[in-house]
Amino acid sequence: MTAAERATATTARDARRLRPGVAVTPLRAGLHLRGRAGSVTLEGSAALPALWQWLEGPLRAGALGVHLDAAGAGPALRTAVETLLGQLDAHGLLVSEPDGSAGTAYGDQRHDPVALWLGATAERPAAARTALAAARAEVLAGDPGGPLARAAARALELAGVPAARTADPALPEGRVLLHLHGTGPVRALAAGLRPDGGYATAPGSPARARADAAALEARLGRGAGGGEGGAGGGAGSRGADIPGTDGNGSAEGRAAGSAGSRREGSAGTGAGGGAAAPALAPLLGGAAAHRLLCAAAGLPDPADEGGDDRLLPGLPAVLLAEAAPPRAEYRTWLGPRPPAPDRWTGLAPAATLGEALRRLSALTDERCGALPAPLAAGLRQLPVPLATCELPGDGPARRRLTAGAPRLDLARLELLCRAAELLLPGPGRTVGANPGHARGRALRAAFARRAARTPGGTPGAVDVAAPEWSGHPQFRHWWHTLTARLEVPARIRVRRAGTDGVHHAVVCRDGGDTGVLGEAVEATAADAAAFAALAAVAAVQAGGPGVPPSGGAVAPLAAAGARAAGWEDDGWTGRWLAGIAGREEAFQAALRRPAGAPRDTATATATATAGPARDGELPELLRAFGFTVLHTPEEP
Repeated sequence: MTAAERATATTARDARRLRPGVAVTPLRAGLHLRGRAGSVTLEGSAALPALWQWLEGPLRAGALGVHLDAAGAGPALRTAVETLLGQLDAHGLLVSEPDGSAGTAYGDQRHDPVALWLGATAERPAAARTALAAARAEVLAGDPGGPLARAAARALELAGVPAARTADPALPEGRVLLHLHGTGPVRALAAGLRPDGGYATAPGSPARARADAAALEARLGRGAGGGEGGAGGGAGSRGADIPGTDGNGSAEGRAAGSAGSRREGSAGTGAGGGAAAPALAPLLGGAAAHRLLCAAAGLPDPADEGGDDRLLPGLPAVLLAEAAPPRAEYRTWLGPRPPAPDRWTGLAPAATLGEALRRLSALTDERCGALPAPLAAGLRQLPVPLATCELPGDGPARRRLTAGAPRLDLARLELLCRAAELLLPGPGRTVGANPGHARGRALRAAFARRAARTPGGTPGAVDVAAPEWSGHPQFRHWWHTLTARLEVPARIRVRRAGTDGVHHAVVCRDGGDTGVLGEAVEATAADAAAFAALAAVAAVQAGGPGVPPSGGAVAPLAAAGARAAGWEDDGWTGRWLAGIAGREEAFQAALRRPAGAPRDTATATATATAGPARDGELPELLRAFGFTVLHTPEEP
């Protein structure tokens, strides 16, 4: 290494410093280091603890390069140090500083807690400190002397940002807006106190913060009278509060009513009246200020740092706090449809069943979800796993849906899609976790509708002989369950439509009752017979007709990333669904042919997943979560 190269390397080393708060545990032949942003365990040499003891002090002081030069370190030692530093840097345990700053480029870390915070958190602490130094804050509240306004202003001032408290008569009691003015656009978020808890929204524009607060308070207010309730009550408590619906359940009407009712009361009350827990004001005020400061300084959003798998990356989250028991956690929540500058980016369609179920959980969250949650709700799970939910509405519009599937997770996804279809504006909507899932559901339903409208079934269809499908292990299991265990007299008919590999199976009660118990449209006669028998068992177990099952439409999702043992056969659900997934693409192509496709499916498929929604808030919300919404009106 030349003298110039060594000087350059020394400068680079001088600019690296161990982040404040990094703790180190020596091991017998290694080290374990942990900091706020990450941790790493290094093993393999008994010299590592001794090496660390030698360089820890200079590395914390930002003077490692000088230390190496003073010790006359040779190439072997420098290589070992560089390898160690590379691992620390890869795990976020080092911070870069201007050479010669001695850790004061963004404040004195010995006496300034803000400098310690930025050094432990920011990728570029000096730039973050500069952004905060240029910022000024404003806390708007109906009562600027209220506990939440005072707590938020105090937290901002502790970070070195001047905060002015301003009266805004338009804000209801218990709600505050935080505005941060700096070199860029104004950033804002809202926080609110309620008797049973409170909230803090995601950072955005001032208009977005006001809209989020009004909609979130309206959503949280659903459970104010009766609590969260059980699995069934949680869904029912949503009332008419489904995005995009009309009537008294609109977000604007609920927000206006709740705001008016909260303008009366004392400064110590939360939204909706009643005293809030004393600890909530400093918790929410500090959390709101922290999140806004992070947005202004370019630091990671606190909502993304907890490692919570329930949160969906790329979508905003709100902080929800509860008074009893005391707790606070972030929940994915998109809020009302924002103006164009704050428009959601949205998630890509789910590639696996696990991804789809995570999005389902966020969409049906018991506190701020937009759709009723599909849950087991005390239903019997044998012989068929069942899930149920209650659609919102008054009178006849309020009804309970039940769905069955080979597994409970599949039943929950099927039920969510059907509930969303019934709540979407206008007829002929099909929802799926991704485009393939939605197409499979739409094409199967369209084929079954045409077969039901045609006397004698699908034109040109022929009966399939029983030996072709009756030996399938899934069919044998579900047929035995229906006719032997449940003692339901039934008959099944399986037909093949043309030569395209489309099979339609229908199960009816045997005797005078000709009602359909279950039906299915699949690529093989055995799959159609098995799904039809399963649907019949689910209908009998639920005590009435449930959600029309979509059969193998979900198979590609269920099979993606799943591994089956070599000894499994079609009697195992995972192996059976994997086989169906391999046939699904060709099967959908067969259904789309003129003899078996809804005339508008191809057009709908091409246009439904792209571009902003033009037909209401709920379709746009579903698409933002990666779901596909198809418009497939029925044929006359």
